[in-house]
Amino acid sequence: MLLQRLHAINQIVHDDYGWPLARLSGLESLARSMTVTVLPLTVLEAFGSKEAVTFTYLGGSVVALFATLNVGRFESWMARRWVVTWAIVSLVAADLLIILGRGALLGVAIGLVATQAAIFTVCLSLFIMDYINRRELRRNESRRMVYTGVAWIVGPIASILLYNEVSTNLPYLISAGLAGATLIYFWVLRLGTNPVLSTPRSTAPSPLSNIPRFFRRHYLRVAYLITLTRGTFWAGFFIYAPLYVLEAGLPTWTAGGIIAAAAVLLLISPVVVVSRNRTSTRTLLVIGFATVATGLVGVGLVGEARPIGVVFWLWAAMGASWLDLLGNIPFMRIVKTRERVAMTTVFSSYRETASLMAPGLVALVVVFGPFWVYFFVLALLCTLTALACTTLPRRI
Repeated sequence: MLLQRLHAINQIVHDDYGWPLARLSGLESLARSMTVTVLPLTVLEAFGSKEAVTFTYLGGSVVALFATLNVGRFESWMARRWVVTWAIVSLVAADLLIILGRGALLGVAIGLVATQAAIFTVCLSLFIMDYINRRELRRNESRRMVYTGVAWIVGPIASILLYNEVSTNLPYLISAGLAGATLIYFWVLRLGTNPVLSTPRSTAPSPLSNIPRFFRRHYLRVAYLITLTRGTFWAGFFIYAPLYVLEAGLPTWTAGGIIAAAAVLLLISPVVVVSRNRTSTRTLLVIGFATVATGLVGVGLVGEARPIGVVFWLWAAMGASWLDLLGNIPFMRIVKTRERVAMTTVFSSYRETASLMAPGLVALVVVFGPFWVYFFVLALLCTLTALACTTLPRRI
């Protein structure tokens, strides 16, 4: 039966949980990457301005933040496998909404896409901490980033070509199909819920009570700042980099090309692991944020969109790709086993908070000045985060 673990798959999972989790992450990333480049273009086509794109994404992120903070509550109502199922179905629903309608439905679709990414990421993080030894986290994250990187190379390029040359709806149809494949693969693996992490059915953890507990601990605050700043960069990158290359007068296909080029940088993660053997994670985090900051300053100095600005975008993305590999390590090594569900729920809200911050900062900037000021504001945030990283223990 589909819902029973097949003996061969069970043996694979028993021997090494990292490979199935990496493949699952890669398949989900491929489904989501089919929408990330074309969705801002669809919103821009529907509403006609960068400001409208900003506020549409801002509204969708509010919905996703609420969902993330309540993953623990959802797990008190249903097993984790059903929470994951619900998340993946949300991506299918988002794709169908985009195909069937425009206008206000686009805001709902963006909220569903962000909700899917949020809930899936929370659950995947819990599975990783359940099944991957702490000493193997860096190797597993490197392996997972390779799968994810390949997905984010293929997806954006394929989607933008299909969007321009075949049909504006085809990328969303393919995304829905890939989401269905992700769901089938997940159910074949059927990782289940670790009893140690099960939320008691009688009392659901309150997000409001978990947030103060989380932020009372200095190292957890730094871990959250690391992922929040990294997530804010990527949220802005996925929304505004495709629009930037079009405003710079480059061909339409480069809107997907810049996302794919950034994904290629994820494939350097094994090099980062080698570097980690010679220096500390803390030092590499500082270097990563410094790289992102210098790239953003470069884009800001260019001013209005020009082709040379794309080079600085990619320089910043190179630093962020290092952070994708190492950014979650401090949290995973600091959090206590008995607090994983509650603290991971709060920690994983960085994605939605970042999705709020990126368009939120842009909304504030454009009220008082030109758009390019946003790059300097984000560069300052990266610099402050690099300084915060220096307070982490060297053993992290």
